[in-house]
Amino acid sequence: MQFNINSKTLLTHMLAVSKVVSTKNSIDVLNNFLFEVKGETLTIIGSDKENTLVARIPVSGVEGEASFAVNVKKMVDLFKEMPAQGITFEVDTQSYEIKVICLNGTFNIVGIDGEQFPRPKPQEENVFAFTIPSAELPKSLDKTVFAAGTDTIRPIMMGVLWDIKPDSIVFVASDTHKLVRFINSAVKPGLEGSFILPIKPANVLASILEKKEEKEKKDAEAQEEAAEVAQPDMLTVKFDSKSVVFENETYTLECRFISGKYPNYNGVIPQSSPIVIAIDKSAMLNVVKRVSIFATNGGLIQLTIADNKVLFQAHDPEMLSSGREYIPCDYDGASLTMGFNKDCLIDVLNNLTANDIYLKITDTTRPGVFVPMENKENEDWLALVMPMMVPR
Repeated sequence: MQFNINSKTLLTHMLAVSKVVSTKNSIDVLNNFLFEVKGETLTIIGSDKENTLVARIPVSGVEGEASFAVNVKKMVDLFKEMPAQGITFEVDTQSYEIKVICLNGTFNIVGIDGEQFPRPKPQEENVFAFTIPSAELPKSLDKTVFAAGTDTIRPIMMGVLWDIKPDSIVFVASDTHKLVRFINSAVKPGLEGSFILPIKPANVLASILEKKEEKEKKDAEAQEEAAEVAQPDMLTVKFDSKSVVFENETYTLECRFISGKYPNYNGVIPQSSPIVIAIDKSAMLNVVKRVSIFATNGGLIQLTIADNKVLFQAHDPEMLSSGREYIPCDYDGASLTMGFNKDCLIDVLNNLTANDIYLKITDTTRPGVFVPMENKENEDWLALVMPMMVPR
């Protein structure tokens, strides 16, 4: 059988699918892409057993059908070095010998029977499903996944909680030192439920949707004179008690989520904060980065807030070094001192998109709450950073 496809189109989709493929697979066949050609569609599948990503690409000049697996690294490396051009695949469906024919050459690769490639198990009959705009997912995940835990002792924290409400989705991530909650009210699932999406598929999902959104934006700019405005790409989400499937026109991502009950995140978020400090986020981030150079292995940064200033200090007694710097803020209450971990502060500030922010404090033994002064429409973002003990 044979088919024709553009080399860069193929590379783009292979790179997307390769994100789910593990570098250390216990099953050799999972080091391969599964290519399936039916009609005028090429389907590329990659898997690490827990997660499976499917990409669908239109092809031309199709003669016959085929299902074969071919090495991920070899295919990606080949097409990375190939200029944009039309190419032809010729596949012997008996021996699985593959010829990749380009403008000035031919490359021969030996694949394997596609029947050897494992397929995900079908979802349960009791499936919850809803549809939302694809563009809402990348920002929701980007604003939260960075705070997820990486400690295998607490697997329940190694993902992003989707707390689904009829008129919104609450995304939550925490490593117990920091917690981020993002409420997206632009999505209307129309049902209630929850699941914990692991870090890896969360990053993969954000990545493939961002790329599709960027492509559609370029296409829209190229067709500004079109009379009709294209409808936004929609994403279908289907989940049962063990797994979730995300699907749009181009991609299908199937993954098992983390089993267990997520801690009550609302229980740790202060309902009121009597102390509110207005700060420039960029100025604070830059100072924390400089002062943190002098922090000990514990990473303590001490903040002293008084007289419309925040003084940042760090000390390393063993190296006989220290750093201190202040920035202006809007606060004229009684002097107070708190300690935070430098890495937690930098993570939160790096992911705060607003430049004018509030630091809200209940008391110096409770978490500091960072929020933008103004949330964008249909968005509500906050981050908690646990305090550290400041030596007297």
